[in-house]
Amino acid sequence: MGLAKVWVHTFTDGLIRADHIIGLSTHPTPALSGKAAHWLVDATLAVSVGSGTADGLNISVLHRTLIQTRAEPLGAIEAFAQLLARLHDGDPAGIITARIAEATAVTPGTSRVEFSFKPFTDAADLTTSGNHTP
Repeated sequence: MGLAKVWVHTFTDGLIRADHIIGLSTHPTPALSGKAAHWLVDATLAVSVGSGTADGLNISVLHRTLIQTRAEPLGAIEAFAQLLARLHDGDPAGIITARIAEATAVTPGTSRVEFSFKPFTDAADLTTSGNHTP
């Protein structure tokens, strides 16, 4: 993908570059004592991670959670893929953010996730954190 100037805001890990994403998935977390299960919308990155023990090396792909919902986020990964495809046709620069939408038009037992793209403004040579607060 040619999205080297598009960044994706993750749930807890900061920003990842969109052109590093190679897969999208949703899955539920297990319910823990005292806590209900949640659903995660994840991006799989084009990098492997590993850890080792005396018995060998365990290598797996790197997943980053984009958003967590209380109910199944039907259509979320398709919506995100559609946004990435639409942005790919131009030369965008900015940040994609996921949010849980209002529950008014949602099928019972599901969550609706919206993905928005906020382009960077044409900035001068200097940029500060004050330019990027929500």
